[in-house]
This record gives sequence, structure tokens and C-alpha cells, in this order.
Amino acid sequence: MKKILDTLFRGVEILIAFFLAVMIILVFMNVVFRYLFSKGFAWSEEIARLCFIYLVYLGSIGAMRDNRHLLIDSILNRVPPVCQMVIYALVQVCVLWLMVILTRGSWGLVLQNLNDNWVATKFPTFLVYTSGLITGVAIGIIALANLFRLLILKMPVSELIKIRDDAEELQSADVQ
Repeated sequence: MKKILDTLFRGVEILIAFFLAVMIILVFMNVVFRYLFSKGFAWSEEIARLCFIYLVYLGSIGAMRDNRHLLIDSILNRVPPVCQMVIYALVQVCVLWLMVILTRGSWGLVLQNLNDNWVATKFPTFLVYTSGLITGVAIGIIALANLFRLLILKMPVSELIKIRDDAEELQSADVQ
């Protein structure tokens, strides 16, 4: 199961890199054409905007998975383990609740914009709101997995909030 999830998140990282590359190329190309020929491509701005939106939302999924999101652990480190568990569980429940709100709101916006298209590219505008839908579901699943690891697998909070580092994981896999 871990291998499947690692492959899935590796795909997310590849998508992030792809969106970043497309965005940089399109914006640079548009700047050059505007400077040299006083004309740009309107469609490139829309595509770059869509790439940026997905870049941010997919990046937040990766940050949640790797524990690289904003976490103030100074309080967690000073309370007893039982309080750590309660605080961590409450945070994960709050994250789950917020992701339900994000998912429901994004789904409503997707439905509301099914028939609208962008002006230059004619891409459907619901693609923007689909990013919120994907993010809400993915982070919700991660929060549920965190609760499962805390409550069922009885992992210590210190292990759950540890920042995941791919380089360390690769080194430990090579040693084994």
C-alpha cells in the first residue's frame, strides 16, 4: 500500500514540475513577444494562470503529506503525550472538517460553471474549481490516514509531526 501511495505522490510531484515548467515557458515567451513585437498571446495568460492554480493546490497536497505545512509544535512538545494525542487529533479533525467544506464548495462551483468557457482558450472554467475538489479530497484522505495512524496504530505524535524528507528515505531504503 505504501508503494502505491508513494507512486501516486510521485505522480503529483511530476505534475507540479510540469505545471511549473509550462507556466515559466509561457510567461517568458509572452514577455519576449510583447517586448520584441508589441504583441502577446492572450491564451498563454489563461494557461499560465491555470498552471499556477494547480501548482499551488497540488503543492499543498504534497506539503500536507510531508508535514511541511505550517505547524507550531512548540506547545505540542511541552505537554504530556496524552495531551499531544488530543491536540493532534483535534487538529486533524479540524483539517478534515475544512476539507469537507472546501470539497463541497468546489463541487458547487464546478456544477455552477459547467457551461462557461474562458475567452481566449475556450477551456471550461470549471477546471479552476476542480483543483479545490482534488485538494479537498486528497488532504481529507491524508488527515484520515493521520488519525488512523494516531488512534489505531498508536504511533507517537512526535513521529507523526516529523517532517518527511525524501533524501533520508532514499538513504534508508539503500541501507536495507
